[in-house]
Amino acid sequence: MTRRKLTGEEIDLWHKVVKHTERLQPGAHSSPPAAPMPKPKPVKQPEPRLAAFELGSRAKPKPAKHDLKPSIARSLSSDPLQMDEKAFRRMKRGKIRPEGKLDLHGMRIDTAHPALTRFILSAQASGKRLVLVVTGKGKDRDEPGPMPVPRGVLRHKVPQWLALPPLAQAVLQVTPAHISHGGEGAYYVFLRRFR
Repeated sequence: MTRRKLTGEEIDLWHKVVKHTERLQPGAHSSPPAAPMPKPKPVKQPEPRLAAFELGSRAKPKPAKHDLKPSIARSLSSDPLQMDEKAFRRMKRGKIRPEGKLDLHGMRIDTAHPALTRFILSAQASGKRLVLVVTGKGKDRDEPGPMPVPRGVLRHKVPQWLALPPLAQAVLQVTPAHISHGGEGAYYVFLRRFR
């Protein structure tokens, strides 16, 4: 049941009744309560006009990168995939066993580069498809100078050497090895078929 509103005549009548009645407790009210004011009618607010929407206008900007040189694993993962995707996933998980291995631990750059070239070209000539090149993780430098020195010189040089001639024509894909085959200190090198 809804409550109806009092009319103006009914409100005036109520005020007359209040004036002529005696109070049970004198001094409780010094003056009669104010007449209720009618509720104001709601005013419709005009709908705000929307600004033109542009795709990506509310997107957050990409955070600035602070490292001067990306990690080797990140730069190798950004290279396009040249081999079969299923074989690549199996290789990254360590499920494919390398057919040959070259260990460059303890070698200097001047002896490691010719050894790598000889190993890769002879492996391709003998029909091998997947070989493992172990570089080691490298040693921390004793003196951190003003210029940052990358840890593991061979670890940084081997991917560069594999991307340059004469090895570039033999190499199809290079990726960091699975932890069971050396992890960060080794690379899987997937070779092209020898023709």
